[in-house]
Amino acid sequence: MYSPPIPTGPSMNIRHAEEADLAEIQSIYAHHVLTGTGTFEEVPPSVEEMTARFRHGSGRGWAWLVATDATGVLGFAYYAQFRDRSAYRHAAENSVYVRQDVRGQGVGKLLVAQLIEEAQARGFRQMIAVIGDSENAGSIGVHSSLGFRIVGTLHAVGVKFGRWLDVVFMQRTLGPGDSDVPD
Repeated sequence: MYSPPIPTGPSMNIRHAEEADLAEIQSIYAHHVLTGTGTFEEVPPSVEEMTARFRHGSGRGWAWLVATDATGVLGFAYYAQFRDRSAYRHAAENSVYVRQDVRGQGVGKLLVAQLIEEAQARGFRQMIAVIGDSENAGSIGVHSSLGFRIVGTLHAVGVKFGRWLDVVFMQRTLGPGDSDVPD
């Protein structure tokens, strides 16, 4: 499904990701895997594995977005159904990763804002952010600024870089939320 780019400034656009973007997406994610605690993966997935993940999600109609400028992919974000069981079919989980040299410049916020719109248009009623590391102030701040609220913290459930890590759950209502029960 083609979607025209969303202009976000004089030099940056947000658009649906394409397979041609996956090498840059994999590179951004690999950096986060190897240096950060926002993901609990410890071995970067290959381009082939990222391609499989992309095909699985986009094949189910879930959005994968990229922010781009003249230098290439600045960041990417996607959502998927929160859990595989059918009862979760109206709850989405988002993920967002930004290239190291442009972090803190609003790229992640623009990507998540567009994901919210896309998920809402697909009939999702809740969006959940599962944030690795309770010290991840950047991601917690981005999500808070977009209306997510902290709904729980799992303490010391992961170990990475020789230390225990928490997971913060944040949630945001989409559209009518739980005001009625969809089909």
